[in-house]
Amino acid sequence: MGGEVYRFDDCELHTSSFQLLRDGQPVHVEPRALDVLRHLIEHRDRVVSKEEILDQCWGDTYVSEAALTTALRTARIAVGDSGAEQRVIRTIQRRGYRFVAAVDARVDGGVRQTTVERVDAAGASQSIRYCTAADGARIAYATVGDGPPLLKAANWMTHVDLEWSSPVWSHWLHGLARDRRLIRYDERGCGMSDWDVPSFTFDDWVDDLETVVDAVGLARFPLLGVSQGGAVAIAYAVRHPERVSRLILAGSYARGRQVRASNDHERAEAALDLDLARVGWARQDPSFLRVFATQFLPDGTSDDWADFTDFQRRTTSPENAVRFLEAFARIDVSDIAGSVSCPTLVLHARDDVRVPASQAKELAALIPDSRLALLDSSNHLLSADEPAWPEFLRLIDDFLAEGE
Repeated sequence: MGGEVYRFDDCELHTSSFQLLRDGQPVHVEPRALDVLRHLIEHRDRVVSKEEILDQCWGDTYVSEAALTTALRTARIAVGDSGAEQRVIRTIQRRGYRFVAAVDARVDGGVRQTTVERVDAAGASQSIRYCTAADGARIAYATVGDGPPLLKAANWMTHVDLEWSSPVWSHWLHGLARDRRLIRYDERGCGMSDWDVPSFTFDDWVDDLETVVDAVGLARFPLLGVSQGGAVAIAYAVRHPERVSRLILAGSYARGRQVRASNDHERAEAALDLDLARVGWARQDPSFLRVFATQFLPDGTSDDWADFTDFQRRTTSPENAVRFLEAFARIDVSDIAGSVSCPTLVLHARDDVRVPASQAKELAALIPDSRLALLDSSNHLLSADEPAWPEFLRLIDDFLAEGE
């Protein structure tokens, strides 16, 4: 039996695919906000209390009313409503909320599932699914391409759907999925995964990687870690040596900025980086977000920085952005990196502004069976039109071919 399709205004909510459309186009909605919207629609004949929404949409996970307020605001924005207009979701003072837009409900002919198919302009098709971590956080993961698997550990500032149209990531997807099956996911707190999560630690990120591996059904596979995802990949490889055949670390580091600070000047710089993030992200300050973009893409154009800044805003909330940066600064896998037992390729831009190449050299020194390749670039995330990009792909292809 198919799920329900609820039509209202210019929107359609498909419960079988867990997807919202406006004017026929998919709209990204943080999963918990979509849960709230669905519950209000399904019970549109009455006022729904705050307590009921929290119980039905968050279950046994304790969250404050602020989480509900954020989810409602997100849901309203997604359907073109606002707290001032309340054309779709009305606040009933001291009682709760009610869905007030006219709804046409019908049964969807499709099979009930949590899969969204996406075909990009070049014809590549990916499917997006959800798996659930032990603490209830829902993690969105995507697969694209055919052939032997390559799993990319999550790193911040990703969105498994929007990446296809992002100049920051689209060439990565096409390049890495050539002649292989690429699996990637959004880590908790960003992208299409849950933004409002009960816990937000490094161990949670490693646990989420385990959850995705089990959901996909991978037995043994090569693992790619980009930026802070490299530390997560290292921790997983040490925890599950029987599963990781080869490890690739790109723009990665063993120790976060606070941990590796060795003098007062470096400690002050690390503290300033976080202070600027707290202020810049909280205010969604364009000047700060542009500075952040130039650190990732110093060789980019003004259009590149504008695209990157827009992508930043769409991948996570300001609150989570600060939480991410605080957690990144405290990462330290230097004590376990020596226990990685699989062949490892360490790739890094020689003049990386965001993460200095000294961190790649440290990783290569810590991991026993590793090799280091420095690329002629200043970009933390390599762009499609620089000479280092095809070299990056060639090195990965050659490295993975050795293990086949």
